[in-house]
Amino acid sequence: MRVPLDWLREYCDPKTLDAKGIEERLTMTGTKVEAIHHHGVGAVEKFVVGRVLEVVQHPDADRLKVCKVDLGDDEGGGTTPPPATIVCGAPNVAVGQTVAVATLGAVMGDGTKIKQAKLRGVVSEGMICAENELDLSPPNSPSEGILVLDDLTLDAEFAPGTPLADVLPIAGEVLELEITPNRPDCLGVYGVARELHAATGAPLADAPWGEDSGSDGHVDGAEVVVECPDLCQRFTARVFEGVEVGPSPLWLKARLMAAGQKPINNVVDITNYAMLLTGQPLHAFDLDHVAGHRLTVRRAKEGEQVDTLDGETRTLDAEMVVIADTEGPTSIAGVKGGARSEVRPETRRVLLEVACWSGPNIHRTSWNLGLRSEASGRFEKGLAPEQCMHAQAVATKLLIECCGARVAPGTIDVGWDGEHPQVVRLREARVETILGLPVPRERQAEILEALDFQTVTVLDQPERSGLDVTVPALRRVDVTREVDLIEEVARIDGLEKLPATLPARRGAVGLLSHAQKVRRAAEDALVGRGLYEVVGWSFTDPGLLDRLRLPEEHPLRRVVRLENPMSETQSTMRPTLLGSLLDAARHNVARNGPDMAIFESGAVYRATHVGAAGKENHESAAVAGDHTSATPVEEHHALGALLTGALGGSASKSWRGERGEADFFAVKALLEGVLDKFHVAWSVRPAAEEWPFLHPGRAAEVLIAGDGAELVRLGFVGEVHPLVAEQWDLERTAVFAIDLGKLATASPPVPAFAPFASVPSLRQDLAVVLPDSVAAARVLERVKQAGGEMLDDVSVFDVYTGPQVGEGKRSLALALSFRGREQTLTDEDVAPARAKIVAALGELGGELRG
Repeated sequence: MRVPLDWLREYCDPKTLDAKGIEERLTMTGTKVEAIHHHGVGAVEKFVVGRVLEVVQHPDADRLKVCKVDLGDDEGGGTTPPPATIVCGAPNVAVGQTVAVATLGAVMGDGTKIKQAKLRGVVSEGMICAENELDLSPPNSPSEGILVLDDLTLDAEFAPGTPLADVLPIAGEVLELEITPNRPDCLGVYGVARELHAATGAPLADAPWGEDSGSDGHVDGAEVVVECPDLCQRFTARVFEGVEVGPSPLWLKARLMAAGQKPINNVVDITNYAMLLTGQPLHAFDLDHVAGHRLTVRRAKEGEQVDTLDGETRTLDAEMVVIADTEGPTSIAGVKGGARSEVRPETRRVLLEVACWSGPNIHRTSWNLGLRSEASGRFEKGLAPEQCMHAQAVATKLLIECCGARVAPGTIDVGWDGEHPQVVRLREARVETILGLPVPRERQAEILEALDFQTVTVLDQPERSGLDVTVPALRRVDVTREVDLIEEVARIDGLEKLPATLPARRGAVGLLSHAQKVRRAAEDALVGRGLYEVVGWSFTDPGLLDRLRLPEEHPLRRVVRLENPMSETQSTMRPTLLGSLLDAARHNVARNGPDMAIFESGAVYRATHVGAAGKENHESAAVAGDHTSATPVEEHHALGALLTGALGGSASKSWRGERGEADFFAVKALLEGVLDKFHVAWSVRPAAEEWPFLHPGRAAEVLIAGDGAELVRLGFVGEVHPLVAEQWDLERTAVFAIDLGKLATASPPVPAFAPFASVPSLRQDLAVVLPDSVAAARVLERVKQAGGEMLDDVSVFDVYTGPQVGEGKRSLALALSFRGREQTLTDEDVAPARAKIVAALGELGGELRG
């Protein structure tokens, strides 16, 4: 909500505080100020009052006139300078007018700086301004010419040179507030002023609805019937005659513009002004266009339609509420007015409606129609019925003053049976117990009364002595218990005064679970290898599955759909981390970051449903609010990594050199760095058909040992299919994704300790030529089997292909590390094991080189 600072100061003005100081006080007491904006023109001192002395036709332009304008004395000099020459294209400029002038150096609302310019050969030394150029009306609103101050109703005449800010509200600061849903009393300027009064102690002006120009009683010529009192707690209406519809006064336009509202006409602007001031929405009907002069508040009929003020035709359901006349719906209650009875230039009689609607119903209506308004945003938070007459009083006064209206006797008031005060006991001892420090009873009463509570001191019993507090109507929903009052005392007295204490542990151990330790260790392993963590949305686009080339029967197609998504592009829960990793990579590559090494750790979701036949049903689950449909949702924590471009610190030195490109081997090395931390037996095997978004021949599934001898699929590793990478504007990209829940289950909570070797190892290198079809992983596996206990480790440190080994073959250089238990081994000691290894390689079709 936007609150112009000058409007706020009209009701509470802490003179020693500037906008920043007010922001700090409000934020520290719970009314958060998100930002401070400047509204209007800049360099305000460069805008002055001028008087047109001469107007002649421009010699070379039919639509331009050359004006001589008196801008008053020189600053501080007391001398009268010659009139300024200003070229003006307004049709209404004339000699003798008092006008608003932007002098050289002035900054307009759109940021344009006024400079001396030559227009068709004539030098212009400023600009005579129109309303929209001073941000007193919307920038794109039609302008009939310059703003003539003589035509305005001003309290005094202003001499040339008078600062324009003394005449018109051309600039000011605006507070942007974040009002929490439990504080609808702060949705009006006066409510915020009350908060500022309590927070600073600055005087609070009387409520603007204190004097009411209307009267109670029966209203002739209009009738209201409420058929659904459960959804309309109170409906008030007044009739105004002799209404002159036209432009609003400039002060009213300026305040609406600063508050983010677009001025329309004086009647509509008054309803918006009263809403911004009181927090209570209003609506004005052209009474002569209300059929039968009778309004009925009722539930809509299924499929009933209404034409709203925005030019749309809305189709309603039976749970929505309409205000109808004898010809049908004329507006959607609490959400949007209807076009048929809107106020128009020829309107002379106005029926002003101010009602209190059911918040949940308004929220449902607004959501289902996809139609939000200033009114619906307020009603859905729950307003008090008492606020209706606050807004009636403010609007009545303004309609009389600004529209020349006459208020007809009486006020229609349906559905409200009077006040229901709620009294809550606030015990002095309880305040000290909850806050940890005493707050004197007198200070408690001072704070609560500043917030419009009424207090009575009670001293009947020592343990119950304190205050009996009557809750104001506007806080009835928010303040219901003693602890709510304690919160009010604490936030205004100063939360920073509360002592800092540690909570009682009460037996809590505060240790991480094994799954949490695994998650953190896996993330640390990737960070240690130079990867950056990204955090993606849990929601994704349904089109992701098509871009990943997933067939209809693929398990990842079991998506969880949201019943009430924020948008279609976030209407499903993500079944894999791959989408958000690719999105993050595309975002960075598009901004000149071609080399990416990123990872994400987060939840993924799938729908799992077992039908009568016991088979999985691939239909989507639906999730809404805090419940799910009959289809259960499977959720697990996944870890994914992505490499694209050139490698830096993300890959260790290997047979490929210190720096290479993102490919299968690079991402597999990262996976190895993660899994080796958890002392689990793991392996990979080709499985491109299982993951159609991976490159055929450069994809594998990751397996770990499960219970017994079976292997459990942990995830996948490989290069992204070129057609998939192209969807994200990426070049060669490699990824892996694993299920951290399964990894935590397989990894031992406490690793077994193995003593460090006390003797050095013996390294021997071996080069073997093998067919290309023999995978290196298979070679290493056979070497380990043949090497026996003496073989401590084996790795590939070089790969060669070329004419020396023949077509269809490659040479693998193996580093064999032998180690004895109690003594250093010699070449003779390891010769038998080496011979077995060579024989095993021969079984694979291998031949030693050299």
